[in-house]
Amino acid sequence: MASVGEWVEGARPRTLPNAVAPVLAGTGVAIQLDAFGWWRSLLALGVALSLIIGVNYANDYSDGVRGTDTERVGPLRLVGSGSAAPQAVLAAALLALGTGGVLGLVLVAATGHWWLLAFGAACLAGAWFYTGGRRPYGYAGLGEIAVFCFFGLAAVLGTVYVQAGEVGWTALGCAVAIGCLSTAVLTANNLRDIPTDRAAGKRTLAVRLGDTGTRRLYLALAVLPFVLTIALGVAHPLALLGLPAAALLVKPLRVVLGGHTGLALIPVLRDTGFAMLALAVLLGAGLALSG
Repeated sequence: MASVGEWVEGARPRTLPNAVAPVLAGTGVAIQLDAFGWWRSLLALGVALSLIIGVNYANDYSDGVRGTDTERVGPLRLVGSGSAAPQAVLAAALLALGTGGVLGLVLVAATGHWWLLAFGAACLAGAWFYTGGRRPYGYAGLGEIAVFCFFGLAAVLGTVYVQAGEVGWTALGCAVAIGCLSTAVLTANNLRDIPTDRAAGKRTLAVRLGDTGTRRLYLALAVLPFVLTIALGVAHPLALLGLPAAALLVKPLRVVLGGHTGLALIPVLRDTGFAMLALAVLLGAGLALSG
């Protein structure tokens, strides 16, 4: 039986900024549009947190039963380490995803935007089939695209839409910026796992790009959000408050571009997540004050 601490670690709390940041940024845009609704923001946050915890447990289950996590450098995996039975981890995944689905249904019913049900179904399917099913798209090098779409575009634009009933260029700029940093977290994770993923036949984008190409991708994903922040500052000068968040990426960039591997890359995930969270807070605050 896994301990409570092991279940918490299995939920991969270091990835939670990927769920919190887009909701914060989207809420900042909603305030700028004078459309803020606190309960809608909270529901959106609940959906995002449930989905990311669900996808983390689902990945743990699917990778574990496939044997992908038998040799692992990163944090604990419940199934791969034998700490928890596969069916227990599957149940945790389904519970978290189901919770996200229920919260999303409440949000849709409250806003009256029933077409969002299809949007939510796509998010749930994306969470499961990342590593689940016969042909998981995460094993085909599409994981980064999915993270960008679901925890960047969908999460930010969805948060804005359920409050304002519309999205615009400002919301899109924020969505791309947060999506890039969210993708950078996964890129760092997959950079660390290149040797074990290649051996397990997991053809992630990092495996396809190789070590050097993946490090260059991380650099691009780290720089673009702040280029977009400057662009947003042209229309909303207070959006430039987001720029100091770039300082939090100095250390992880040194690690990635310095050629470090294995355990040395684990802090990069944490630091990139903190930078994303800081950008969301500062950029969102700047946009809110602009309104």
